[in-house]
Amino acid sequence: MDLKEIQNLIKFVAKSGASEVKLETGDVKITIKTGSEDDGKTYVQQFPMNMPQQQMQQAPVQQQTQPQQDSGGESSAPKASDDDKYVTIKSPIIGTFYRKPAPDKKAFVEVGSKINEGDVLCTIEAMKLFNEIESEVSGKIVKVLVDDSSPVEYDQPLFLVDPS
Repeated sequence: MDLKEIQNLIKFVAKSGASEVKLETGDVKITIKTGSEDDGKTYVQQFPMNMPQQQMQQAPVQQQTQPQQDSGGESSAPKASDDDKYVTIKSPIIGTFYRKPAPDKKAFVEVGSKINEGDVLCTIEAMKLFNEIESEVSGKIVKVLVDDSSPVEYDQPLFLVDPS
């Protein structure tokens, strides 16, 4: 198994939400464990099948994450002290985040959009089902925290809303 295949496997496991995956092929055994959400690390363990147990080592591999881009055109992110006054809308499920109902349609909401309780903000595809995510608050969209067509985790922040 080459490095590219291992990296693809790590990405797949991270997106799937699984906490541990074990793979045995020929003379190679790989165990991938994802750490807690707080530490942001994935642990990979690879060793030949015939290696004694005490020689096996586990090394953390830092997942590479790209900074979230704001597709609404806002040039600066809200300051940390300002975040306290905003409501964070989080993902209720694991899946793929979509800002539009269809590729040829416009986005449900943009930065600056006024929203009311019950308005659809996005869809999340999970297991071939598209789930509409509705707002639980009224206000104005301040920031979109996830890129379109990106995988999202349970409880991952999606939007910042100014409720005032």
